[in-house]
Amino acid sequence: MEVDLEPKVLDTSSMTEKGYGEFGCSHYRRRCKIRAPCCDEIFDCRHCHNDAKNSIEIDPFDRHEVPRHDIKRVICSLCDREQDVQQYCINCAVCMGKYFCSKCNFFDDDVSKKQYHCDECCICRIGGAENFFHCDKCGCCYSMIMKNSHKCVEKAMHHNCAVCFEFLFDTTKEITVLPCGHTIHLECVREMERHSQYSCPVCSKSFCDMTRVWERLDREVASTGMPQIYQNRRVWILCNDCGENSEVNFHFVAHKCPICSSFNTKLTRGRIATGSSEIMKTV
Repeated sequence: MEVDLEPKVLDTSSMTEKGYGEFGCSHYRRRCKIRAPCCDEIFDCRHCHNDAKNSIEIDPFDRHEVPRHDIKRVICSLCDREQDVQQYCINCAVCMGKYFCSKCNFFDDDVSKKQYHCDECCICRIGGAENFFHCDKCGCCYSMIMKNSHKCVEKAMHHNCAVCFEFLFDTTKEITVLPCGHTIHLECVREMERHSQYSCPVCSKSFCDMTRVWERLDREVASTGMPQIYQNRRVWILCNDCGENSEVNFHFVAHKCPICSSFNTKLTRGRIATGSSEIMKTV
């Protein structure tokens, strides 16, 4: 009778991969939960915590967000063992996140996002470190495509999106930089375009080529006659595109900047009262 004296080798790779893709939340695929240091409660991730603790049902004085860098404890989703933040469970040896950042206490099993940690931003970002650069003046990471072409605005992403009001610096959505230098969600820009809005919601500068629109307005102004009492009326306008003040003839349709030919202007002096009897008769 033969006795197998060969030592048994455990397949540690299969142990660490156990449960891959089966756990997580709507924000991340991961095999652990976090204990929030702020309220000592357990959540799937910090976004789940923030959504729950900032809902309208919560008293405004009790609303708060979890400080990601202060997270110290995690709970393995497979064996429920609570432990210090680390990539592999000390009890069942499962990998709690294929991508793991000990600086951000961040786990994610979906590595197709190409996560990377930016030391200057002090957070993890997605898209691959080779595809982004950190602008010290703007204080954020931008695509390499914009390295020599973007207009710097100090702390450009350290504010809320001007359309949806989500904080831009740590958003998971795609960001775009407008020609004026202001940042906004790319999807928010597309939504503005679907509603025929083509100026920056922060500074009102046009963010795309408006030549054909201005040509159409030129024809509209030329074909719209003005009443005799307004033909020599002069008003002052401010051009949102070039920033210059100019004195021009008043017109019901629009006012063209004589410096840059833009119709993206607004009246500053000589405004016609909307309730005047002369205008009402003309209308």
